[in-house]
Amino acid sequence: MSATTENNYQLLVKQAEALVDGESDWIANTANVSALLFNALNDVNFAGVYRYKNHELILGPFQGKPACVHIAIGKGVCGTTAKERQTQIVKNVHEFAGHIACDSDSNSEIVIPIFKKNGELWGVFDFDSTKIANFDELDQKYLEAISNIFKF
Repeated sequence: MSATTENNYQLLVKQAEALVDGESDWIANTANVSALLFNALNDVNFAGVYRYKNHELILGPFQGKPACVHIAIGKGVCGTTAKERQTQIVKNVHEFAGHIACDSDSNSEIVIPIFKKNGELWGVFDFDSTKIANFDELDQKYLEAISNIFKF
């Protein structure tokens, strides 16, 4: 079950592109896109970015409850995404070895890597849901497309 429909995602991609068009500030852009997706996706209780800096992930702009600030590469879903440089879809976070529970209400998660223009890792886009199996390949397709609009 996808967090939203394909038609809604197509609109969200256009909205995200419009939000970042002409703006170069990474904080403004990731804050606006996080807010857009937090309010548009079904059953999402966290939407935000972690930036790769000093060999770890550091919390950036987000929507949701307070979150973990530092995440080691390879730890939790975000750290695993950063290490493997590929999207992780976790249908039940309670079954993910090493899951970092920043919010005990979260039950499923999708994390998308964000890359710089030169192909290096910039960070990750993290989405948590209160529902088990809230994310699928449709979410992956469009959330990856949205993460690619950032021009770092």
